[in-house]
Amino acid sequence: MSSWSEERRLNQAAEAEQRRKDQDAATERALKLRSAEDERRRANRQADKVEARAEKQQKRRDKRDRRRERMQSWTKNTRPGVVYQRGTIALVTASALASLPAQVKHFVSISEMLLPLPFALEGAAWVMAAGVAYADEKQLPTWVRWLLRALSMTAAGYAAAINYQYGAHIDPTVGYGLAAVTLLGPLFFEVRQWVTTLSFDAGERKRRAEAKARAKHERKRYRHHKDVVKLAERLVSAAPFGTLDFEKAFAAAWEIFYGTDTPCMTPALHAQQVASRRSLTEAMDEANGAPISVRGRLLTRLHPAPSVLLSAPGSSQVASDLPQVSERPQKAPQKTGRKMPPPHRRTKGDSLPFSPIAKAEAAYERGGSPRRIPAVNGHH
Repeated sequence: MSSWSEERRLNQAAEAEQRRKDQDAATERALKLRSAEDERRRANRQADKVEARAEKQQKRRDKRDRRRERMQSWTKNTRPGVVYQRGTIALVTASALASLPAQVKHFVSISEMLLPLPFALEGAAWVMAAGVAYADEKQLPTWVRWLLRALSMTAAGYAAAINYQYGAHIDPTVGYGLAAVTLLGPLFFEVRQWVTTLSFDAGERKRRAEAKARAKHERKRYRHHKDVVKLAERLVSAAPFGTLDFEKAFAAAWEIFYGTDTPCMTPALHAQQVASRRSLTEAMDEANGAPISVRGRLLTRLHPAPSVLLSAPGSSQVASDLPQVSERPQKAPQKTGRKMPPPHRRTKGDSLPFSPIAKAEAAYERGGSPRRIPAVNGHH
């Protein structure tokens, strides 16, 4: 009986321990889940902050871009040329709107069937003015432009006369005002077209001058180098279309004819250049009183003559390293307690040997061997 009770007590204790472990494990899992959830929420909040910051930055960038676009658009639309063109169009529209009512009333008072006449009259004036612009754009003959201008101003003048007659019944000032408004529209449009044409003529004149100079150069090239030009044209026609430029073909043809890749030189010019250089060298040698070759000039620069050789003739060619003795008598040295250093004594190998070039020049001066001057660049 006691063994059964003991076993039961142990079983209960084991079950209680297992329940405690299960509760601890469940509590630990709950803590981990809560911690993971908190971390996830924290990461989401951080991501939301980053996204909100990025969205604010993007909004600021978009705002700056819109402001920049507005400034660019304002700068573009307020340029003097744009303002002048748009202002002219506005004045022309106002002129047409101001001149039409008086004409309509004038013709309708005569007959209602004449209602389309004022629109046709104003339309003729503006169509002829637009024709002047088209003629300028297409570079038509001058008489075409002046004919269109005459037709435009004739229609505008007839409309101005009608408006003046209609306004003069009310008041002379009204008549003059309506006539001026009717004429100012086509006149403003014509002035605008003149300004535009003059601004375009500067670049057009430059392009025409360049094309004229190019054509003149091509004519001279063909007249001076006819055979080379013909061969270059044959090379261009032999190559596939658009693959060989005429200038490259001309350079190739020049090399075929004259053997040089420089289009401005020929064998005769090369020979003349060499002869001119030889003549210049001979003239310089004669001016200096002695034949001075390139080798001699190089030797003079590389191995200049010592100052002892230039001082007096017959002096020694060996430059002594001892100090020069003054011609004035020196005073007797005063007796002191110190000993004077011993005099310098020459030893073998204490001086630099003469170079082979100097030895050859010395032998030539003594008459021991003939002097040989090699040719440099084909001449001495």
